[in-house]
Amino acid sequence: MSNKSLPIGFFDSGLGGVSVLAEAAGILPHESLIYLGDNAHNPYGTKDVADVKRYSLQAIDFLVHKGIKALVVACNTATSAAINDIRKILDMPVIGMEPALKPAVEKMDQGKIVVMATPVTLREKKFHTLLNQYGENRDVTLLPCPGLVELIERGIYYGPLVQEYLRNVFGGMETGNISSVVLGCTHYLFIKKELQKLFPLVEIIDGNQGTVKNLQRILHEKDLLADGKRKDRTITYFSSGEPEPFLPLCKELFQYYMKNNFKQA
Repeated sequence: MSNKSLPIGFFDSGLGGVSVLAEAAGILPHESLIYLGDNAHNPYGTKDVADVKRYSLQAIDFLVHKGIKALVVACNTATSAAINDIRKILDMPVIGMEPALKPAVEKMDQGKIVVMATPVTLREKKFHTLLNQYGENRDVTLLPCPGLVELIERGIYYGPLVQEYLRNVFGGMETGNISSVVLGCTHYLFIKKELQKLFPLVEIIDGNQGTVKNLQRILHEKDLLADGKRKDRTITYFSSGEPEPFLPLCKELFQYYMKNNFKQA
């Protein structure tokens, strides 16, 4: 098998990276994709950085042994904690995630920018470098969202419980001047509709498309884009923990994302 024909590997602490997987499936329809959800160690966002690094390295070892041509760290927390270590180890393209603060600053020239993310992402040096670079002269509010990942991991990504969570987490904030909300965790893409109901006039911004476009550009530069047809590609899911109900939820969320973001899905 040529390198071009090898799949692209994705991993996340659980279900969240499925949103990135689905974005890649829409933008790169010829590529075969492998997804690993590390649900045995979910969530990453409240754990020590050393543990997140260890779990991330275990995940990439699994994917590399499956045979991949590129890796997407489809998790903002794992990117913050482990991306430099991963790039030192792997001799292949490695693409990470970061909160889409730069697009938020460029799109909206005034108003408050709220960055929703896990506690680990918000306290890591990588994010604060990003904040210093793009948010220095803007009103940026950091909003840690403990418990939201766990809610989505239970398959609760719409309805009254999500609405109640969002009202509570935004409850102590002056919301009238919010111009944009940055989704700094790949899990949060699945509650985007509920967030839009709460803030119908606010721009909701995420980094999925930018991440996948970057992946596409790098694969093109390295002559690694697949030559096949859509019908030839495969999408395979793995879990590090109990497969039920995790793997069915992966497929459900994949279809949900595709339906809401790609007309042909």
